[in-house]
Amino acid sequence: MGYSEEIHVPFGLGELAVYPAHGVGLIESREYRTVGSRDYDFLILRILENGLKIMIPAQNVREVGLRPLMDQSEVKKVFKVFQTPPRTPESANWNRRHREYMEKIKTGSPCDVAEVMGELLVMRGEKELSFGERKLLDMVTMLLVKEMALALNRTEDEVEAAIAACFPPPKSSAAPVKARPAKSH
Repeated sequence: MGYSEEIHVPFGLGELAVYPAHGVGLIESREYRTVGSRDYDFLILRILENGLKIMIPAQNVREVGLRPLMDQSEVKKVFKVFQTPPRTPESANWNRRHREYMEKIKTGSPCDVAEVMGELLVMRGEKELSFGERKLLDMVTMLLVKEMALALNRTEDEVEAAIAACFPPPKSSAAPVKARPAKSH
């Protein structure tokens, strides 16, 4: 079976794109593969944070939420989300809150991810976060900080400091906002 016409995708080789819940990646290649008896056109995306390679069927680029890097106007919207008092979590139940947070993260919207991050940072200012809450905060921090740093042409440390300035300090011995572990010397 031969390949039919190439599917147009809004991303070229070497461009950065954001894959929801995974972060910023580099479009490394475009490959054609036969799976079963069908031919498929794939984009190969390598996530910058961890090197994970994701094969995205070209015809599903929109459905999976692959999007361009946010621009500076979107970064401003993210900071507006941080400056808006966060909603009180509707559920005191961590499992339900976690599910709600993951739904927002999976939308791929920077503002939705910022809402989750903002709620967790405010909670961290009021109480010590549970292990699951800290893990989720680390994830959303990594997702937002990497993309914002690239969009603003700033370092991740500069973006982390700007975000931290929007929130109260941690209640206990919790570490400040960090997208990645501190480098050892």
